[in-house]
Amino acid sequence: MSEPTSAADSSATEPTPGVATRHIRIFDTTLRDGEQSPGASMNLAEKLEVAAALADMGVDVIEAGFPIASPGDFEAVRQIAATVRGSTICGLARCNEKDIDRAWEALKVAPSSRIHVFLATSAIHRQFKLRMSTDEIVERAIAGVKRAATHCDDVEFSPEDACRTEHDFLCRVVEAAIDAGATTINVPDTVGYATPEEVLERFQMLCNRVPNIDKAVLSTHCHNDLGMAVANSLAAVAGGAGQIECTINGIGERAGNAALEEIVMAIQTRKDCLNLSTGINSRRLVPVSRLVSKTTGIHVQRNKAIVGRNAFAHESGIHQDGMLKERSTYEIMSPEEVGFAKTDLVLGKHSGRAALADRAKQLGFTLSGEQLQEVFESFKVLADKKKEIYDGDIVALVQQQISGPETSQWSLLDYEVTSSRSQTPRVRVTLGHAGQEFTEQVEQGDGPIDAAFWAVEKITGIELVCKDFRVRSATLGRDAIGEANLEVEHKGRTYRGVGVSTDSVESTILAILNAIDRIASGKTDGEENNLPQP
Repeated sequence: MSEPTSAADSSATEPTPGVATRHIRIFDTTLRDGEQSPGASMNLAEKLEVAAALADMGVDVIEAGFPIASPGDFEAVRQIAATVRGSTICGLARCNEKDIDRAWEALKVAPSSRIHVFLATSAIHRQFKLRMSTDEIVERAIAGVKRAATHCDDVEFSPEDACRTEHDFLCRVVEAAIDAGATTINVPDTVGYATPEEVLERFQMLCNRVPNIDKAVLSTHCHNDLGMAVANSLAAVAGGAGQIECTINGIGERAGNAALEEIVMAIQTRKDCLNLSTGINSRRLVPVSRLVSKTTGIHVQRNKAIVGRNAFAHESGIHQDGMLKERSTYEIMSPEEVGFAKTDLVLGKHSGRAALADRAKQLGFTLSGEQLQEVFESFKVLADKKKEIYDGDIVALVQQQISGPETSQWSLLDYEVTSSRSQTPRVRVTLGHAGQEFTEQVEQGDGPIDAAFWAVEKITGIELVCKDFRVRSATLGRDAIGEANLEVEHKGRTYRGVGVSTDSVESTILAILNAIDRIASGKTDGEENNLPQP
């Protein structure tokens, strides 16, 4: 039964009478700027999964990648453009013909596509990075936009580091870009330096001073270096922006970008003062947040606004008392609005594929027949170990299935660990590969985890440097699944691995094998590039 809506709830979600509600486009750059977070790179299958989830949630524009950056990025953009429907698919390009033509080559199969070109404009970038004059910048911007417009009617132009660009020059560049064919002008706070007051003033200045500004949609793209990305984005909208660029969970370069879920719920919850709307289905926010978190390996902090585990948790006795009497005393939105379930659906060993598939879909995962079978088999094994299986367990099982290469080359058959405080750890590991069994026993390392690394390395012949290693429980209780996430380096490239088990040592070995499968299949977690970004 749904909870009654209080008078406070009603007034907090209704727009101001007599004032038209303005629709704001949501431009998601999780797959481009978000993927640039250290360790957050995704393989092709993962990008397609995330893109489909974003489109299903109602995102207006999906920036699928930077096609010139690498063959992998190009292919990801091309396949997203070919398969994802319901959103405009966008590709990033610098203001040069090679970048722009490459972007169009990837995007041209999409029913709705956009080329996003950018060029730095601030004095510090002109002097130290580009070594170009203002006239040269304007000339290059015009040429880039015109080139993109020969391929595509929908062209976005970003003057990189716009919030540190002189007003007169910014107006000049924006006017020139619109005259050249830009239909969206994005004004990025590239380094997260601006305050809301400054952003509001800058957007108002552009609206007042650029004579052809009505021919383009103004957009904002804010970084979170000072923790003001969401506030700055909303200030930009107050100043005239009609599009907000953001990412799921706020991931991105350095401290990240404006968080999509925070922007959407601020607009939805405070219609009374903002008079804005988006096309986002807010009930998909938590499932998509979980999908991105599991795919990138970047966990959402417990107290993260909107999608954090504690966002709707109440421990204080005073708060609990208020909640029991009237929910709106301490909650300005309901957990159901953003996609949290009121209670976990508890599954057990007698549950079937249909129940598992249905719950996985509610949690943000649509499984193919083969994927469902793999997850179901793991589910049955886990159900024999645990009495009850919760949402977190299911998420962990699904992620283990979709996070690796299409085919696993190495499998864990058995392991044995002997460890104590006074003795060197001993680990005996048996792995399966191409129908054969390989066993290695080692007595070295600082503990069972280190010894497990040594044993797997000796069997596979692949040397690893562990850059990051985390084990956490996917659910509560002593029998909770342990989810191991690790980041390893092999021959200068970074790979990620995920493993789940009720045994933390086993989950670690599975994570190591997951990373090794990526190495063996030649699928890195993205190819590093030093191309500038807006």
